[in-house]
Amino acid sequence: MNENLFSSFITPTMMGLPIVIAITMFPSIMFPSPSRLINNRLISIQQWLVQLTSKQMLSIHNQKGQTWALMLMSLILFIGSTNLLGLLPHSFTPTTQLSLNLGMAIPLWAGTVITGFRHKTKASLAHFLPQGTPLPLIPMLVVIETISLFIQPMALAVRLTANITAGHLLIHLIGGATLALMSISTITAMVTFTILILLTTLEFAVALIQAYVFTLLVSLYLHDNT
Repeated sequence: MNENLFSSFITPTMMGLPIVIAITMFPSIMFPSPSRLINNRLISIQQWLVQLTSKQMLSIHNQKGQTWALMLMSLILFIGSTNLLGLLPHSFTPTTQLSLNLGMAIPLWAGTVITGFRHKTKASLAHFLPQGTPLPLIPMLVVIETISLFIQPMALAVRLTANITAGHLLIHLIGGATLALMSISTITAMVTFTILILLTTLEFAVALIQAYVFTLLVSLYLHDNT
């Protein structure tokens, strides 16, 4: 294959203009607003899943934290639908771009930290210095806790990017190997094709799990600051 291994991660363009914004907004079409008294099966299933996820994720939050419910549900729906659409042939997955993931992680993390310093100033400052710390270790622990705090959004973004990118690369490699083996050994090609089917099924699960993990970590950061 003459195609570059990383060509599927290049920002798509049309007539020389990037169309990432249009692709990013496309998943919103999958979740239409109900306009009828009785919803159809698709919308009913979507609403049931959203209610189930929000009930589980927001059960640990107090009343102040539950005000983030709309933000958290919008986040998990966006990431999950974007990851699933990226598994379609000749498609583009925006969540493989570290810039997009950082654009989601940094504002959400900053919002939780600012909320914590605004409403729980003493408790937020206490995180920088665990209770019972020996006096000589205080400066070192403050520096370590500060660094760990600022690493959180980077860890969020890199985790999502690495998992989605690794899965797409593995599918690309096994798919190329299957095509190459079809002219050499049909039996071996069938084995690799079976592995490709199983890996694609696994990627569907990973796409949803990573959306849930990203949102759950944001929710835990919020819980620690409210």
